[in-house]
Amino acid sequence: MLDQLFNIVKQFGQETVVNNPEVPNEYNQEVMADATSTIASGFQNVMAGGGFQNILDLFKGGGNAGGGGIGGLIKNPMVSMMVGYFISKLVSKYKMSPASASNVANNLIPNSINDLINQTNDPGNEKATMDNFVGSLVGRGATPEEEEQSSESGFSLQNLLEQFTGGGNSGGGATSGGLNIQDLIGNLTKKAQNSFQDRSSGGGGGGLMDLIKGFMN
Repeated sequence: MLDQLFNIVKQFGQETVVNNPEVPNEYNQEVMADATSTIASGFQNVMAGGGFQNILDLFKGGGNAGGGGIGGLIKNPMVSMMVGYFISKLVSKYKMSPASASNVANNLIPNSINDLINQTNDPGNEKATMDNFVGSLVGRGATPEEEEQSSESGFSLQNLLEQFTGGGNSGGGATSGGLNIQDLIGNLTKKAQNSFQDRSSGGGGGGLMDLIKGFMN
């Protein structure tokens, strides 16, 4: 699903990056790849820290502390963290002025995440699901035991997403598919942490950025 995220970033980057004189043309694709990596690695960091339920809340709208839409997203701690990181990247790597970098980041990151959320919540979009999104971050969306149980019960992360509204099911009980939410979060946390370890040791193929650069024309 990283390729879909990159295409989303390219869509919003046409005006924010490509048509922006502050961004040298030779860096257009690389800037958008960095934006994609910022979003993906940001969510991966949250998962590795045990914050998968916060991601669920965000995708259902409960994470928008400042209300719905782009304004709410900008106020979300996860999104603001990504925006801040991307601003620093634009200033240090591409030598953009802080004001220009802030303008690019505050437009590109929230708009891309908003579209990612909309696509994931679109029942007609079979490719953009929470299962595929999580799988693109940690390799697979569930442990083998969970996958076996999921296939028997019809449970999926997409079903779990649909159960959450606002603060959602914040308890430690089982989902309608019979999976304990806290156990699920614990397993996904371990997988995200293992993914970091694999990439840092050279076992992950160079990390998310190398995967994303493979989508560049």
